[in-house]
Amino acid sequence: MIDQRDPGVAVVQAGAEAMPFVDGAFDAATAFITIHHWTDWRAGLREMRRVAPRVLLLGIDLRVMEKCWLVADYFPQFDASNDPVSVTDAADELDGARVIAIPTPHDCADGFFMAYWRRPEAYLDPAVRACISGLARATAEELQPGLTKLAADLKSGAWRERYADLLERETLDTGMRLIVAG
Repeated sequence: MIDQRDPGVAVVQAGAEAMPFVDGAFDAATAFITIHHWTDWRAGLREMRRVAPRVLLLGIDLRVMEKCWLVADYFPQFDASNDPVSVTDAADELDGARVIAIPTPHDCADGFFMAYWRRPEAYLDPAVRACISGLARATAEELQPGLTKLAADLKSGAWRERYADLLERETLDTGMRLIVAG
């Protein structure tokens, strides 16, 4: 991400849990689909509140995501039991922040885990999987059963038959949630 920015924009590298900024340095602090990577999410949220009166988090409600076809049918190992911090936990830690559902568009270009909900063949592409942290961290052995089943279902037409209704939808609730505090 640093390499993709405008070279004239300053960069400060630090962990969420210990930001090198004075109290109230910013109008808002944001974190997008990252909190599950932090070593201490509570400390990270405290730091966000320390440096800004308004906090915006974009996260995934795994209880919703686990009901979507990708997890339910192909990769059940990515269910909510693996969630290091739930959306509810984060909102509670931020003193009852508002939680807003953000539908995922069918042509989402971001590339997060559920971005390709209407383009299942994308998950068979190693380059796509390499950009999705959960899939990139999994071993080939862990992914192979799901990939094999998905490839077979796409080839036979079973996926399209089972999920024909998705092919007509513009958006889907994949669990994406915006948490707003302050």
